[in-house]
Amino acid sequence: LGVYKCEIVNKMIPWVQDTVYAVDIQKDAGLFMKKSSKAHFYNGTTDNFAAELKRKNVTIDMIFIDADHRKESVLTDFKNYFPLVKEDGIIFLHDGYPKNREETGDGYCSNCWEAIQELSKHTDTYEMMTIPLHPGLTICRKRTKQIPWM
Repeated sequence: LGVYKCEIVNKMIPWVQDTVYAVDIQKDAGLFMKKSSKAHFYNGTTDNFAAELKRKNVTIDMIFIDADHRKESVLTDFKNYFPLVKEDGIIFLHDGYPKNREETGDGYCSNCWEAIQELSKHTDTYEMMTIPLHPGLTICRKRTKQIPWM
């Protein structure tokens, strides 16, 4: 979610077995995506895309939340997509460890870190860990038990 120039999506395409979706409100972002039958660009809001996936009963193995870096938007994206993520699925949250106060402005990391701090308080159905390097990457694993098959 929030692909800018599709750098991460393009690196993932060869490794994806089924489908990779790139979502951005900037129509031009899709022009940077490598052509592949596995890659699909959605020009619109993350809210609208989540609703579309729910209608189609799509499940997600892994998602990268990096659209609007503001706390409220990150919390909304997490809430909208979490039910779609499979057990043992991974949610990446970007920009949650800004190196200084200047990096917490809009257009940079904003206050995304506050969303991660809040989500870290409610971990009965997921676990979280933030890599403490600027701009930060938080890894969240959806789980109800440590090893799903046990």
